Amino acid sequence: MASVRVYADTSVYGGVFDAEFAPYSAMFFDQVLARRFDLVVSPVVRRELDGAPARVIEFFERVSVGASSADVTADARGLQRAYLETGILTPKSSEDALHVALATTANCAVLLSWNFKHIVHRDKALRYNAINALNGFPALDIRAPREVVIYEEGL
Repeated sequence: MASVRVYADTSVYGGVFDAEFAPYSAMFFDQVLARRFDLVVSPVVRRELDGAPARVIEFFERVSVGASSADVTADARGLQRAYLETGILTPKSSEDALHVALATTANCAVLLSWNFKHIVHRDKALRYNAINALNGFPALDIRAPREVVIYEEGL
């Protein structure tokens, strides 16, 4: 089975240590390590983890070995600006817009997040993808980890 290219934002790494999100975040990363998913990381995630507890940083370093990188390019910055200019998010949430833009420009099939206010939200996802289409990028599937982990063998 071909693995899926997935960008996980910072909340997914921290989710491993949060009682509410731990089962699904841990299951996702176990499946990354089993090569069921191709993990994509970015400098934004790395920067946001700078102030995280040591156990989160150590976990990130362990699971991101061999991951692909989503670089902050002119295309990514352009999409970020478009998301903000069209009011999907306010400038206060510009890093969230950048996560979406990075996942898009890195050709990820899926962006994972536990941020239901700014990222994993049906109306926002439709608007992100409308901007992506206008700029010549494919649609991005935006989900919470519990929606993409593989629950049964052979799927």
